[in-house]
Amino acid sequence: MQIEVKKLTDEELKSRGVRNWPIWESPVRTFPWEYGDTELCYIIEGKVIVETEDGEKVEFGAGDFVKFPKGLKCTWKVLEPVRKHYNFE
Repeated sequence: MQIEVKKLTDEELKSRGVRNWPIWESPVRTFPWEYGDTELCYIIEGKVIVETEDGEKVEFGAGDFVKFPKGLKCTWKVLEPVRKHYNFE
């Protein structure tokens, strides 16, 4: 199971309607999470490290577009308060 992090152009963000997706926010904290569906998100601000059950660590922050696969179990470590647009596939 792989977390995908990439940069999208403004055109790609517009074509996906990302800025119309709901917003989720979190203060600095660490918490476990499991994805019941595939989640797509665009980080508006903040910095996060996500560690998967198998020890993979993925860091991402403002301007990153991230895809979390369905069934992923991980721990979120929010290093800087985060705001993100999110959507489920």
